[in-house]
Amino acid sequence: MPTEHEDTKDEISLAEEIWIALTFTWSGKAFQLSIAESDRVFDLKNVIHNLTRVPPERQKILGLVKGKLPPEQERIGDLRIGGKKFTLIGTPEGDEIKDPSQLEVLPDVINDLDIDVSEDSAAMKAYKNDKRNIRKIKEMTEKLKVNLIHPLRQGKKLLVLDIDYTILDTKPLTSGSLPPAECARPGLHQFLEAVYPYYDICIWSQTSWIWLETKLVELEMVGSDKGYQIAFVLDKTSMFTVFTERDNKPWTHSVKPLQIIWNHFPQFDASNTIHVDDLSRNFALNPGEGLKIHAFKNAHTEAAMADKELEKIARYMVHIASVGDFKTLSHKDWKYVVRGLPPR
Repeated sequence: MPTEHEDTKDEISLAEEIWIALTFTWSGKAFQLSIAESDRVFDLKNVIHNLTRVPPERQKILGLVKGKLPPEQERIGDLRIGGKKFTLIGTPEGDEIKDPSQLEVLPDVINDLDIDVSEDSAAMKAYKNDKRNIRKIKEMTEKLKVNLIHPLRQGKKLLVLDIDYTILDTKPLTSGSLPPAECARPGLHQFLEAVYPYYDICIWSQTSWIWLETKLVELEMVGSDKGYQIAFVLDKTSMFTVFTERDNKPWTHSVKPLQIIWNHFPQFDASNTIHVDDLSRNFALNPGEGLKIHAFKNAHTEAAMADKELEKIARYMVHIASVGDFKTLSHKDWKYVVRGLPPR
């Protein structure tokens, strides 16, 4: 939980933000918007999307800058566009003729181009001090409405658990090629039952709530008589995009900012929260709380059926449950810790 001093620093940082007013026309109508200098071209396109329903990939912006619009990671403050008027050309969602092959399908979150921010102190500092990230956390906190499925229990720690390729193989589940039970990572329910006496459980997925709810029910994680309860669920709408570099090239990715949970539930903070995910980049704003698990795929194979990862993580999490401050731990060492535990 942030201290009063830290809250004051954040408020000062946000107060120092410089906002730019812009006017544009689209389909014969005038629109106005406000964008912060610390925002990126990515954010500008999303504001335009919210105003017009024209998705970023269809937006043609004329008159804002000379020549071609800069890449999405470019900072608004570097464009010197204050007071500018521009024209938008683009077809809004719903008005296009859709090819059936282009219709949205069930999401498939892939472990590509992953990055471990904890190995780069400069990147960690840049993420933490980015005014845009500070403001996004504040905005996401205000926007978040948590629906408690099961009451939080006094004195418990918090497990934030990813779903796609962490506790199930997403591809055969969404395609229907395997029954839900055969898509689950081996030992899923035993893992959750083992840690539940010590941890309240939050499921946080990078997919949408529609698919997430269906998955949880099909996997019997919700609405069953298992020996654990899911406290609450977050989906991709509680994530936002951040900007960094990879191999000296601009790179963007989404993050799961634990601070928005801590702001809603102050009994949880960095001292008692652990985040299990197959993507290290999801830990970017909270690298110390992340525990990376290798991605679970090819659920139908013999190797996948022999997977023991959740059994090992359960042993680790039960072992550290009595630790008063998780900030004293390095979850990167979790496998070494498990190897040193006495046999059961």
